[in-house]
Amino acid sequence: MSVKNDAMKLRESFEQAASIYQQARPDYPDSLFDDLIHAANLNPGDRLLEVGCATGKATLPLAKRGFKITCIELGAELAAVARQNLAGMDVDVINGNFEDWQPETENGFDLVYAATAWKWMDPEVRYRKAWQLLRPGGYLAFWNADHVFPDGGDPFFREIQTVYYELGEGKSVDDNDWPRPGELSEQRDEMERSGLFEVVHLRYFDWERIYDAEAYVKLLETFSGHILMEGWKRDKLFNEIRIRLNRRPEKSVRRHWGAVLQVARRIKSNATDITVSV
Repeated sequence: MSVKNDAMKLRESFEQAASIYQQARPDYPDSLFDDLIHAANLNPGDRLLEVGCATGKATLPLAKRGFKITCIELGAELAAVARQNLAGMDVDVINGNFEDWQPETENGFDLVYAATAWKWMDPEVRYRKAWQLLRPGGYLAFWNADHVFPDGGDPFFREIQTVYYELGEGKSVDDNDWPRPGELSEQRDEMERSGLFEVVHLRYFDWERIYDAEAYVKLLETFSGHILMEGWKRDKLFNEIRIRLNRRPEKSVRRHWGAVLQVARRIKSNATDITVSV
């Protein structure tokens, strides 16, 4: 299978977690949305396009702030759950592929954004597509919720690697696989190399959540690598996680999250003449 097909298989896997995604995945910090609104010069009533909304984790906070949002979600089940979660809000959830989707009107969006979804979009298409969908001077923003490992953080994640290694699924010892807060990768060069955007804002966010054994297993069930893991491997891993966490006095694990909010402004360019490479 090609690398591109592998990526699409991972991208499509989240559909299998539609029923638990909203509850299991962490909320993003309110300060992130406040910072986004300020950096992108947004005002209530502005039109936003969200790429890969899943069940609406990043949609609802912005809809509550008075924005009109169109969401493009590849998974039919995810889109259906998002519509339920966003009922009564000024949000339109469309089941489709971002790279192929065309708006019904020519009016450009004020912001195109993606929350833990931009990396799944075709790198040969995504910047040019966002440029085409934005109004002149509009903004592109994206961020991921990633696992970070602060000094003095919970040792559980390194300890459980012995089980992952036994299953042939372990992390490398490379520090890039164990980023500290503030060490997550940025796409500034990638955005500016496209020739379509000028980066105007980057900011790191960190937060922590505590999970009991069942909540942590539920979280892992929403990650593509675990969704697509062979059933016997997944069962063995989850059973070992339950045993180890329930042995602890607190019967829980502390997981640190990090995100890099990256905001760029659309610049004048002939996007049809530009081949985007990353």
